[in-house]
Amino acid sequence: MNDTMIGVDLAKSVFVLHGASMLGEVTFRKKLSRSQFLKFIADQAPAVVVMEACGSAHYWARQVVEFGHAVKLIAPQYVRPFVKRQKNYAADAEAIVIAAQRPEMRFVEPRSQWQQARRYCSGPVNVSSISAPNL
Repeated sequence: MNDTMIGVDLAKSVFVLHGASMLGEVTFRKKLSRSQFLKFIADQAPAVVVMEACGSAHYWARQVVEFGHAVKLIAPQYVRPFVKRQKNYAADAEAIVIAAQRPEMRFVEPRSQWQQARRYCSGPVNVSSISAPNL
């Protein structure tokens, strides 16, 4: 398990994936729509899936975990130094994998739906439709 690392650059309608072995050898590069992304992830053997931490990354992390993958999120400021060429989706996806392979890299814990709702609700908002996690 986890002999492959998949870097995902999340965009509005297209996701760019960069697959590499744990030794850094490139195994694939893909550009997929949202629906194609979930199907592709479901068909993959368990791997480490890495994304830049953002609001939607927490949602996608929960989706990916359901397929048996390990998910790591990296703060964008830690990925930026590893972009080798012009900033584009493919370069970002590759930089995410390179950054995640560094032993000193710090990762962000993916948030549950309940944690996200509490974080983004300011003021008196009814979040009772989202059940609290069993602690």
